[in-house]
Amino acid sequence: MSEHRTVLGSVWAPTPERVELVLGAGAASERIPLERRDDGWWQPPGVVRDRVAAALAHGERYGYTLDGDGPFPDPRSFRQPEGVHALSAGFDPHDHEWADAGWEGRALAGSSVYELHVGTFTPEGTFDAAAQRLPYLARLGVGFVELLPVNAFNGTHNWGYDGVLWYAVHEQYGGPAGYQRFVDAAHEAGIGVVQDVVYNHLGPSGNYLPRFGPYLLPGAATGWGDALNLDGPESDEVRAYILENARMWLEDYRVDGLRLDAVHAFMDRRAVTLLEELADLAEEVEARTGRTKVLIAESDMNNPRLIAPRDVGGYALGAQWSDDFHHAVHVALTGETAGYYADFADPAALAKVLGGGFYHDGTYSSFRERSHGRPVDPDAVHPSQLVVCTQNHDQVGNRAVGDRPSSVLGYEGLAVAAVLNLAGPFTPMLFMGEEYGARTPWQFFTSHPEPELAEATRAGRLEEFARMGWDPAVVPDPQDPETFQRSKLDWDEADAPDGRRLLELYRRLLEVRSELPGLWEGRLDETEVLVGGAGSGAPGSGGGAGPGGSGPGDAGSGGGAGPGAGRGWIAWRRPGALVCVNFGPGPADIPVPGRGATIAVATDERTQLLPTTSVSGTPTGVSGTPARVPGPPTSVSGTHKGAISAFRVRDGSSSGAAASGHGGEMVRLPGLAGVVLALST
Repeated sequence: MSEHRTVLGSVWAPTPERVELVLGAGAASERIPLERRDDGWWQPPGVVRDRVAAALAHGERYGYTLDGDGPFPDPRSFRQPEGVHALSAGFDPHDHEWADAGWEGRALAGSSVYELHVGTFTPEGTFDAAAQRLPYLARLGVGFVELLPVNAFNGTHNWGYDGVLWYAVHEQYGGPAGYQRFVDAAHEAGIGVVQDVVYNHLGPSGNYLPRFGPYLLPGAATGWGDALNLDGPESDEVRAYILENARMWLEDYRVDGLRLDAVHAFMDRRAVTLLEELADLAEEVEARTGRTKVLIAESDMNNPRLIAPRDVGGYALGAQWSDDFHHAVHVALTGETAGYYADFADPAALAKVLGGGFYHDGTYSSFRERSHGRPVDPDAVHPSQLVVCTQNHDQVGNRAVGDRPSSVLGYEGLAVAAVLNLAGPFTPMLFMGEEYGARTPWQFFTSHPEPELAEATRAGRLEEFARMGWDPAVVPDPQDPETFQRSKLDWDEADAPDGRRLLELYRRLLEVRSELPGLWEGRLDETEVLVGGAGSGAPGSGGGAGPGGSGPGDAGSGGGAGPGAGRGWIAWRRPGALVCVNFGPGPADIPVPGRGATIAVATDERTQLLPTTSVSGTPTGVSGTPARVPGPPTSVSGTHKGAISAFRVRDGSSSGAAASGHGGEMVRLPGLAGVVLALST
């Protein structure tokens, strides 16, 4: 870092001709003319630097006037006590006395991620209140918490993606000091912290960065606002602004990783991309601190180059989201096929995603009306580098009414979703509350104080869903404080009978991931997928839905065919483990390779391991191996026994052969249910 960047009170502002530092608030404030350098940086004169540094170290308010206008907050402000339109406040993140000296970080592979929004995770909506829940998450078996953006935005509550001062931590959550306490508490609980950061656009209110310099590309829209200037004139400093922000989170706040929002929206034509520079930065911080750091990209491109190593032309990021997994599971369980879910009605969709990571790997996307994605190379990409989920903030919050799968699925369906997510070869992510079947919605909420912006946000939301056929009367008003309050978790639900039962299932499934590391260790092409059943013959072929979504992250809340809409069953074998899911409507007998398998966990206590001689009827003299089922038994109706004709799926193709090595055992799953088996070696 250049010397002038370390001089407190300095600012990069190549656009104005005159810059003053405003030190203090109200009548007692003073204006200090800054000295301009040739590189666009301004800094306090030498005679006042010590005095300025001392004032900012004690939390003094400050800002900048630009050609007489202002004062405006510091683009690198750490604190905005009175909001994003007010003066900044001095804060030194190095003053915190950390208590995590023994923390070395943790690997993403074999772990799990828990996505939460600080404002709605607890009734209080603060870092300190969230920290009180960390022991609960540790007992659940969570490896990382991923916080939705916490940078400063205008208003009191927001999803966080309208941030305008990326270095400042939202004051209502507890500010930067509260954030440091939270990270300390997470590490004490053995949990890593991943911070969601937005480097593709700035929010609509309080964005004064263009007054300072060319931070944005005029006319280059991302869908949420103007794009950041990553490759235009003077973009070196804009990229440095982003890279130093990433360093702040990874080093000053000791987070263990960053989730990079919507990297497909980066306008970056440089030979060395910003993503590569971010990967280099994370590796450098990891090497110097001795603490593992991971970067997780959210990308709509289905491009494994993001996570492939450099020696094969990749960007070497740690992981990326695979939305295709969510879509395939959602369709298989709910039957909803509107909007971007349409392609995932393909009976082979879920099997293809489990075996290959993406469904669209160069195939035609009817939603995009073009080919999309590219295949994952198992020589270059580990399955744990794909982060998957059955719920997240986008897939719930961008539905018209913010409804969760629990609005259409009962315990059995939610339990099957848990097996699909937590027992797969990928890194599973949970969305806060799903572990106990939360029924509280998570809706789109804002608190813009400007009447014009508030009305524009409200009207835009209604227009969006009116085009999809929704009655405007049922679409929540994002500006209504009750929309925010409704989105807060109701922790009493975790103590209800089904809540406790589902919570214990999640805990056991996360435990099984440690007991059976073959579920996620090894190569992606070690996954052998089997599909079968009566009727449609495979999951994912359920009926259509009511009004649905029209874009990535904008799914509607269609009706669909309901729980188990996919019918049939699916199973996948990994080293030392077999996972089986029956979508119903009745029982299914699924072949088990070899002999001596044991049930690690099942969603229904009636699940049994049987010799093949018993599949056509009741076993003679054999009671079967009882299932290990967390919590009390569940009731599943239906008596139709699914067919056992199975076919092998590899790289999305199938043949008529059953699983290789099958030696005479079957697992019988009643109705909508799932099981994880430990295979004999």
